[in-house]
Amino acid sequence: MELDNKDNKIIGILKEDSREPLKIIAKKTGIRPSTVHQRIQKLIKCRVIEKFTIKLNNKAIGENFIAFLLIKGTTSDYINNKFLNTKNVKEVFGVTGEYDVMVKLKFKDVEEFNDFIISFRKEMKGVGATLTMVVTANIKEEF
Repeated sequence: MELDNKDNKIIGILKEDSREPLKIIAKKTGIRPSTVHQRIQKLIKCRVIEKFTIKLNNKAIGENFIAFLLIKGTTSDYINNKFLNTKNVKEVFGVTGEYDVMVKLKFKDVEEFNDFIISFRKEMKGVGATLTMVVTANIKEEF
């Protein structure tokens, strides 16, 4: 699907607040509310918009300790549903370079993080090496 300027304006507003009423989106874009609705439905149908969600305050929900884990694997066995569905695993990317996978993790505190890492290293077969980076400042985070 080719996105035009109107679609991009609508998407920009929804990225800021996906609960923005159609009337407000129409006012901000200069597009009729019925047309805004039709365009949003088309964006959903074409899978440009995959889902509407929320952005939470990390500190308020007890996930203020953020880390990135780079994984170099000998197999892909460590990327299974159990790993992907672990509550601390927030995002997983295949990457190029020295490592194969980059994982974004969120924890309540350093103790919870430490327990996760120890468990990960014990349980996960096929992991050759890891590199962990702890976030010291959350400068920008989008969902």
